Amino acid sequence: MPTIRAIVTPEQDGATVRHILKAVLHVSSHAISRLTRTENGIRVNGKHARTVDLLHTGDVLEVETGDHRPPRVRPTPGDWPLPVVWEDGHLLVVNKPAGMTAHASNFLPDTPTVAGALAWQRGTDFVFHPVNRLDKGTTGLMVIAKSGYIHDRLRYALHTESFYREYRAVCVGCPEPVSGTIDAPIGRDPNSVVGRCVRPDGARAVTHYEVLGTEDGLSLLRLRPETGRTHQLRVHMASIGCPLAGDWLYGREDPDLIPRPALHAYALELDHPVTGKHLSLTAPIPSDMARLVPGLLAETARAGEKTDHKIGGGSLC
Repeated sequence: MPTIRAIVTPEQDGATVRHILKAVLHVSSHAISRLTRTENGIRVNGKHARTVDLLHTGDVLEVETGDHRPPRVRPTPGDWPLPVVWEDGHLLVVNKPAGMTAHASNFLPDTPTVAGALAWQRGTDFVFHPVNRLDKGTTGLMVIAKSGYIHDRLRYALHTESFYREYRAVCVGCPEPVSGTIDAPIGRDPNSVVGRCVRPDGARAVTHYEVLGTEDGLSLLRLRPETGRTHQLRVHMASIGCPLAGDWLYGREDPDLIPRPALHAYALELDHPVTGKHLSLTAPIPSDMARLVPGLLAETARAGEKTDHKIGGGSLC
């Protein structure tokens, strides 16, 4: 069972176990309540401890972070490809392919799922806590916590500077200017069951964009969401007249061009919530997007290599 620990400093001498759990280890009240009902869920110097116990300089407070119960609804395992990019005892990062949802849906019962792929790989008791969800058609890096504790820590960091996300996209046309910020609130589209739209009474939504190059009427973009609204990047690009290639909902469906919105979660940076290690990960642009702008990506097709301003084969509009 994965654990986290804190060594009591002289400044913390005399504090209660509960205080250190909340102030230092950032354990939620709900998680503390669960730990008190778990045998040896909280230990001080290797022995069972209560939340009211006092701590002294040098004491080692240790708590379990794993989930003690299997998921209420076990996902149906499926032998679907789901590459693991990085993993330790607390979290993993996968490179989600297109056509895969996070969880099973009544609307799409036969669709491959991340939960099902992990159940196939790890067993049906594997607890699945997605941190940054990706749409069915979106590919790329997706972070999964292995416990509710890690999920809470990362969820609070998700839309802050300590959890950096960067996307690659291919849009129709070329935005003007070639770099900028779209600050436009997003809400539900009253004319669509699933669609969203820019509307004055919507939730705040901010996207930073940059054109990396153009080729044959398409532009390769670097997108960085500051917020995390449903379909945010797709809605924002469509709102400035440059919908993503293949976006059947906000642009024009064109299966011969690409059968999904051309959007890829390309880069991810975050500080590990337990170890503090800085993670910097990339996932290469998938082939169905790469063939849309082959000249722009000719020099950056090698796995893990970052796209920059000097890519060849095209030009800024």
